[in-house]
Amino acid sequence: MAKNNFKEKFQGIPIEKHDTAAWANISKVKPVTNVSIPNEQETRNAKDWVDANQK
Repeated sequence: MAKNNFKEKFQGIPIEKHDTAAWANISKVKPVTNVSIPNEQETRNAKDWVDANQK
């Protein structure tokens, strides 16, 4: 059986692009858990996106 090398070659290529995600513009970080809190504009953008894409 031939070994499939495709997965090994392309394993390091990221699938998603996180530059435009809500956590891209972090305003603060929770001290104990290190959870990032996005700034207010990114929170509004995320809410608008959810509202526009509801079924």
